[in-house]
Amino acid sequence: MVRPTVLVLVAALASPLSAQQNTTIHGFPNALQDSERRHEAVVRAVPSRDTLRALVRLYAAVPHEAGTERSRHVAELILARYRALGFDAHIEQFEALMPRPVVRRLELVAPTRYVSLLREPALARDPTSGQIDQLPTFNAYAADGDVTGELVYVNYGRPEDYHVLDSLGISVRGKIVIARYGQSWRGIKPKVAAEHGAIGCIIYSDPKDDGFWVDDPYPTGPMRPATGVQRGSVMDMPQYPGDPESPGWASVPGGRRLTQAEATTLMKIPVLPIGYGDALPLLRSLKGPVAPDAWRGALAITYHIGSGPARVHLVTRFDWKTRPLYDIIATVRGATWPDQWVIYGNHHDAWVNGAEDPISGQAALNETARAIAALMKTGWRPARTIVFASWDGEEWGLLGSTEWAEAHADELRTKAVVYYNSDTNDAGWLEVNGSHALERFVMEVARDIPDAKVAKSALAARLDHERSQRTASDTSSDTTFTIGALGSGSDYTAFIDHLGVAALDIRYGGAAHSGIYHSIYDSYTFYERFLDTGYVYGVTEAQTMATAILRMADAPLLPYEFRAAARTYHKYADEIGKLAGGNDTTKGLDLSAVRTALGHLDSAAAVWERSSAALDGAAGVERRAAALAQVNHQLALTEQALADSGGLPRRPWFRHLVYAPGAYTGYGVKTMPGIREAVEARRTAEAQDQAARVAQAIDRYAAAIRVAAEALDHALQ
Repeated sequence: MVRPTVLVLVAALASPLSAQQNTTIHGFPNALQDSERRHEAVVRAVPSRDTLRALVRLYAAVPHEAGTERSRHVAELILARYRALGFDAHIEQFEALMPRPVVRRLELVAPTRYVSLLREPALARDPTSGQIDQLPTFNAYAADGDVTGELVYVNYGRPEDYHVLDSLGISVRGKIVIARYGQSWRGIKPKVAAEHGAIGCIIYSDPKDDGFWVDDPYPTGPMRPATGVQRGSVMDMPQYPGDPESPGWASVPGGRRLTQAEATTLMKIPVLPIGYGDALPLLRSLKGPVAPDAWRGALAITYHIGSGPARVHLVTRFDWKTRPLYDIIATVRGATWPDQWVIYGNHHDAWVNGAEDPISGQAALNETARAIAALMKTGWRPARTIVFASWDGEEWGLLGSTEWAEAHADELRTKAVVYYNSDTNDAGWLEVNGSHALERFVMEVARDIPDAKVAKSALAARLDHERSQRTASDTSSDTTFTIGALGSGSDYTAFIDHLGVAALDIRYGGAAHSGIYHSIYDSYTFYERFLDTGYVYGVTEAQTMATAILRMADAPLLPYEFRAAARTYHKYADEIGKLAGGNDTTKGLDLSAVRTALGHLDSAAAVWERSSAALDGAAGVERRAAALAQVNHQLALTEQALADSGGLPRRPWFRHLVYAPGAYTGYGVKTMPGIREAVEARRTAEAQDQAARVAQAIDRYAAAIRVAAEALDHALQ
C-alpha cells in the first residue's frame, strides 16, 4: 500500500465547499434530514476502543501472508465475525501466481568480502518478532538470477537519477545497482534499472529517509533499525495489477492462464531488499564520483556513485507456484434499491503480522460493520445493498480485489454506486483521495465527525493542520477543502481505474513516525506504543466510514456534485498546457478540444445543481422510489463515462482517462495521464491524439450528467 499526502488547501474559490457552517446533508430532502441524523447517531456510538484493540491483537497474532493456511485462518476469523453480526457472508476463492523465495544470497566479493545478513532479528521487547513462519525478506515477482557485477549507486533509482548518471558518463549496463527506498514506488527502481541494462538491483532503506535521522530506531523509538527490511512487491503494476497470468479476467482454479513468459508484469532482473546495516559495507566500498548533495543519505560514509571497485554477487530463486486467495464478502441486502451497491473494502493479508498494515484498517472496517448491525437491530434496513469486503493478496499486487472485480465486472458496472477503500489507519488527520464528484460529500461527512483528540470536527482539525503548514508568504485569507486524485497502491485500483466505478480512499494519519513498514516489527506491540496508542483514531475511522455508508446507502438521491470535478479538471488541463509549452517539441499541443469539453462540463454541472436543489423541498420522496432508481442509476454511470475500453497507450487495462498511476511513478497519480505522459516523453502526435480522447470522455461525462438531470426533473414533477 501507499501513504499518499491527499488533502490540500488551496486559495478560496466561489464554492459551496467554503460554506462550512452549512449543516445540510446532500442527497436527502429536508423532511428526511432529522431521521438520517438519528441513524448516524446510533452508528457513531458503537465503535469501541477496547474492541479495536482486541481485533488488532487477534488478527495480528501470527504471520499471515497471502497464499497460506494462516491467511485462510484470519479470513475465517473475519468471516465468523460477519456472520455473528447477522450478515450474509462467504469466502470467494481465487488463485494467483505467488512465488516464495527458495534461495537469497548477497555478498560483497571485492575489494573485501562481506556476506549480507538478510534477516531481521527478534527483539526482546516485541514478543511476536521471534515467531516462526515469518516470510523472509524479499521482493515478490523479482526474477530468478545468479549474477556478479560491479556496483553502482543510483540514488532513488528514478528516471531522473539516470539522467544524472548520463551527465557523469556512468553506465549501469552489465552492472548491479543499489537504490534507496523512497521518492518512487519500489517496483519502478528495478524496472528502470533493467531498461538501462543493469543485471541486478538491490534496494535498501537509508536512515535519512527511514531510520535514525528521523527519530530513534525501534525498539527505543518508532524508526527502522539497521537490520529492518522493507519487503514488498516489484510487480510492474502500472501495466496491470492482479494475478500476473490473468490480466483482465478472473483467476480461478482450472481457468485460463498466461505462461510466465507471457506475463508482462514480472520483473526481468533479480531484486533483493536489505536494511541499512547490510547496505553500509557495500556503499562504503564504492569509489568513483562523490554523489551530489541530494543523493547523500545519513550513513557515516562519503557517498560515492561507483562503478566499482565494489563487486557483488546476487542470487535469487523462487518456487513460482500458484496459491489460493481468500476474499470475504459480507452483504446487507437493500430494502428499496437492492441492485445498487455501496461497497467498502480493506485487505486482511500482511507481509508478516501487519498490525498497522493492514490490520488497523481491517479492525476499523469490522467495527463499521458492527455499527451497521447495531442499527439493524432497531428495525432499520438500508435502502441500497451494502457490501463489506475483506481482500486477500493486496500486498503482492492487489490480487484479491482485482480478481473479484474482474470476476464481477459486468455486475459492478451495472450495480456499484461507490467503492470505499481503507488500508492502514494511524494517528492524525483525515486523508482522502478519490473521484471529485464526491468532494462535497466527503466534506459534509468530515464536517459531522468529531475529531479524536480536539473539540472540533475532523474537517476543522484537518483544515487547522493545513493552515499550520502554510508558509509565511501564503497570504490567502480563506481556504477550501479538496480531495486528491487516486493513482494506485491499494484495493480501489480495479474499481476506478479499470471499471470506472466512483471511489474514495479514506483514512487517518500523518501525526506519528513509523519505520516498520513491511517488516517483522509491524506488530501489535509497535502499534500500541507508537501509532494509534489509545485506538481513538480507529474509533474515528469507523465512525467516518459508518456515516459515509449510511449516507450513500439511504440517500434518495446519490450525493454526487460535479462543480468540484469541473474545477479540478480545468486545473489538470492548465497544468498540461503549461508543461507542453515548456519545451520546443510539444509547445504546439492544441488543448482547445479539451477546454471546449470542460466548458460543456461546467454547463452540465450547473444544470445538475439546479435540478438537484429541487430535492430539498420535495415531498413524498418515498413514493418516487421507482423514478429515483433510474436517476441514481444514471448518476452511477457518470464516472464510467470517463473510462475508455481502449485504455491508456501501452497500458490497456487502465481505462480511466482522468486518473491513473504513472507508468514510472507506480503508486503516484498522473492526471489526464494519456496526454500528460505523452507530453513528458515529448511524443507530440500521441499527446494530440490523447487530448482528443480526453475531450471525448469529458463530453460523455457532461452528457451523462445532463441525462441524470433530465431524469431527476421528470422524477420530481
